[in-house]
Amino acid sequence: MEQMPQNRSNSSKRKPTAAQNEDLEDEFIPTEMSQCFAKERKRPHIMENDKENDCGQFVLSKRSRRKKDCAQKISWDQLPDELLLRILWCLPLQDLLRTARVCQRWNRLVFDESLWNSVDLVGMSSAGPALQQLLKNKVRRLRCPRTFVGDLQLSEHGTLQLVQLDLSSSTISTVTLESILSRCRQLECLSLEGLKLSDPIISSLADNTSLVQLNLCGCSGFNAPVLGDLLKSCTRLEQLNISWCIFDSDHVKSIVNHVSPSVTHLNLSGYRETLNLDDVKVLVKRCPNLLTLDLNDSSLLMADCLQVLAQLPRLQHLCLSRCYHIHLAALTDVGTLFPSLCQLDIFGLVTESHQPLLKNEMPHININSQPFSNVGRPTPACPVGGGMERLMWDKACRLSFKTWH
Repeated sequence: MEQMPQNRSNSSKRKPTAAQNEDLEDEFIPTEMSQCFAKERKRPHIMENDKENDCGQFVLSKRSRRKKDCAQKISWDQLPDELLLRILWCLPLQDLLRTARVCQRWNRLVFDESLWNSVDLVGMSSAGPALQQLLKNKVRRLRCPRTFVGDLQLSEHGTLQLVQLDLSSSTISTVTLESILSRCRQLECLSLEGLKLSDPIISSLADNTSLVQLNLCGCSGFNAPVLGDLLKSCTRLEQLNISWCIFDSDHVKSIVNHVSPSVTHLNLSGYRETLNLDDVKVLVKRCPNLLTLDLNDSSLLMADCLQVLAQLPRLQHLCLSRCYHIHLAALTDVGTLFPSLCQLDIFGLVTESHQPLLKNEMPHININSQPFSNVGRPTPACPVGGGMERLMWDKACRLSFKTWH
């Protein structure tokens, strides 16, 4: 009779089986018991006299199971501004504008200046309000050729951050253009092709001493003295396209007398009755490092200009199209006069039947391979759909109003 309680106590001290352990895990087990069972599972198995571990003991252990914590749900509101800006950076222009409608915080982040560094507005019918907002967001690269801007009132003062600007063939008032360019000091590449300018605009451009590429093709409305001041201040200029402007002889002389010697690509085409041999002599002496020279449609030039142009030792591309006073016989000496020349454009001077004969005289020179000049132009002349029409000075804009396919 006395052994009965003892048997009960011994049975109560028995260890639970594996099945019982699993059941206990699902119950509310006291802390001491759970630690006991955990120690039992974590006990390592020791293998002695192992062949690969003769000098010691090889221990096999099983990792303890970690309880799976429920993943915390992170709200968009908990993300820092820096992370949200990095996400917004990946959105195209249309989606970025839609995101601005979500809340006030997202609206503030969407119009952060870091997201609007480079924008292409090609295809926008009325770019005035968008342009005003972009200038406020301190855009640095802006492409909006052939767009309607109209009148624009800039509410804020201070300098703009524009470095590259393409307004070629846009509809923009002279007053608006003056208000924009008068606040620019950091321009490096600028295209105002086909626009009507003014003396204040040209004077404002003189403050941008870092200009490297300037396209004023087909422009009008400014005098020769301010043009000379502009060219004298732009000492870093490398590419200048100032062709087909409404110029007189004073404008042409102002160009050849004041253009920077650093210019390597120059387009002076279209001056039928104003560019003469004396101007060419001054130009060659002032700019000995010319690589590309376009003198198309210079009706006053004759064959003797070739001897003058031969003084340019690095000249690689020469354009003399429609210079009708240069006869075909004089062109046969081009191969010997210009040893570094690679490309010669003489449209209108040689027929297709005579072109092979001329090619035999100068086999190392490409003849009439480029009908349009790319000097100073932000977008190179290429067939539509070739992929180059979306570039601005060899680089595409990050944000684009028009979706390219």
